[in-house]
Amino acid sequence: MNGSKKLRIAGWVLSILISLFLIVASASGKFTQWEGKAAMFASLGWSEEVIVKIGIVEVAIAVLFLIPRTAFVAAILLAAYMGGATATHVRVGDAFFVPIIVGVAVWIALGLRQPDVFRLAMGKPSRHRQAQQAAK
Repeated sequence: MNGSKKLRIAGWVLSILISLFLIVASASGKFTQWEGKAAMFASLGWSEEVIVKIGIVEVAIAVLFLIPRTAFVAAILLAAYMGGATATHVRVGDAFFVPIIVGVAVWIALGLRQPDVFRLAMGKPSRHRQAQQAAK
């Protein structure tokens, strides 16, 4: 097994772990009833009517992140979602590092799965673009 294949596998493992975290640890709490749920979300500025909708969005993005054709768009959506989560936690004085870590991990996972993501982030042309330029 060569190095790039190992990196892609690591990217997939990280992607699955991120999606599982989003669905199991975060979204599931938005769909179930537990003591203090309403008070906790109210302290963050979210009403009970919105909580389930947020959970649906979270699950949808987590699933889209696992589909290769939609992973890049899902990473953008996850970055926006995690930005909103970070802003919410900063606004109320909570610990805000978890959404930042998840947001960074999303891009690392995608970059490992699709190395062109790292190339584009560094301002370099993708392999596809390099091949097109070489063919001219």
